[in-house]
Amino acid sequence: MPRISRSAERRRELLPRIARAFAELGYRRTTTSELARRCQVRENILYRLWPDKKAMFIACIDYVYDLSRDIWQDLLERSREGSDAAALLLGYESTHHGEFGFYRIVFAGLSETDDPEIRKALGRMYRRFHRFVRDQVRAHRSPNRRDAAPDAQAAAWAILGLGTVANIGREFSLLSAAARARLIRDVGRLLLDGHAP
Repeated sequence: MPRISRSAERRRELLPRIARAFAELGYRRTTTSELARRCQVRENILYRLWPDKKAMFIACIDYVYDLSRDIWQDLLERSREGSDAAALLLGYESTHHGEFGFYRIVFAGLSETDDPEIRKALGRMYRRFHRFVRDQVRAHRSPNRRDAAPDAQAAAWAILGLGTVANIGREFSLLSAAARARLIRDVGRLLLDGHAP
């Protein structure tokens, strides 16, 4: 088994702090000196690990997906055999969606889509989220099902959109925690099953 390089290990250690800074300050207001301060290292250490601030930001976009996937995989591994994975994940997200605030990294990235590298990273992240959710929707449904539910591709995009709406509701205090939970749980089930719970 190949050894993980010390640089890769160090990047993995620092990435949560860097992500927190970008989530709090956005892309443009975050400076490398602020990142170094939060990581408790000198700036040159960061530049040994990433070529520039944009590379750090792109790493954070990937981190948003990786963290979610890891949490979901852990939840699924700890669940009872035979439990409905899609319903389990929907239930989890109804109470935990957006709690780390890392959706703000995605929001910041959306204002930087003129940059081809950031645009590519966001597209990759959304495709990965879509693929994961689509696979859960497909596994949830029986293969010979004929009902009003949208096809798995469309349902997965709609569920991702539901998460975005919940994050907007959180960010601007438009939705209470209970309202966000109901939105994700009830509309999510409608998208999964084709009927309200």
